[in-house]
Amino acid sequence: MEDLVTARLVLHPLSAPEAERVAAGEPGDGDLWAPGYPTDGDLVGARRYLTTCSITGDPRPFGAYEIRRREDGYAIGGLGFHGAPDEDLRVTVGYGLIPSAHGQGYASEALRELLRFARARGITCVRGDTGHDNTASQRVMTAVGMRLVGEDEQLKYYRIDWDDDLRTG
Repeated sequence: MEDLVTARLVLHPLSAPEAERVAAGEPGDGDLWAPGYPTDGDLVGARRYLTTCSITGDPRPFGAYEIRRREDGYAIGGLGFHGAPDEDLRVTVGYGLIPSAHGQGYASEALRELLRFARARGITCVRGDTGHDNTASQRVMTAVGMRLVGEDEQLKYYRIDWDDDLRTG
């Protein structure tokens, strides 16, 4: 599967061997990891992807992606789908960046591209959630067109829906 490319980023779909390296926190030859990568969230995402691969097979293109800066190729975070679409073509996403990459618009740029990618593949709904105190993530989801649809004592829930006639095919 090919990388997704934005103005400043490359979203690289992880293969199982790459996800194993991320989950172990051990870069292989040729891996360019910025200081602080992988974060705890990246470890969780890589492990989720590997678990999905072992239970139902590789969900790519609805798997895990590494967020890399185009300018130098260094991995600065991760994002991806929590698995293949359900029967109603809905998916859940998650994302995160190393602290030194915060506040530069990278999360919004990456998530916007992942939403575009999902919509072009017929996805009808993308969901995400974040903690009440994570206002940066709340701003990211709002900035890319997701709307707050509920909350509980721990999380705020966001989503974006598309009608069939609005998908770009």
